Amino acid sequence: MGNGQKAQMKRERNAQKGTKGGNSQLKKNDAAKNIICKKCFTTFLCTSREKNLTEHAENKHNATMKDCFPDFTAAA
Repeated sequence: MGNGQKAQMKRERNAQKGTKGGNSQLKKNDAAKNIICKKCFTTFLCTSREKNLTEHAENKHNATMKDCFPDFTAAA
């Protein structure tokens, strides 16, 4: 049996198994975006730091972090 035939048999076996589901993490990342700016409704990941949120508030809205993110609590 030549290498070409072995490769073809392996392709046929793999085709019969079917394909796996994707390993994309996009849905999980969207679910983790639970910090929302109250002025522009931009979403941020739950791992965002206070520094990043303060920069957003000052640069985009000329406001304080408490104005844009009133219910934000720092991670322990």
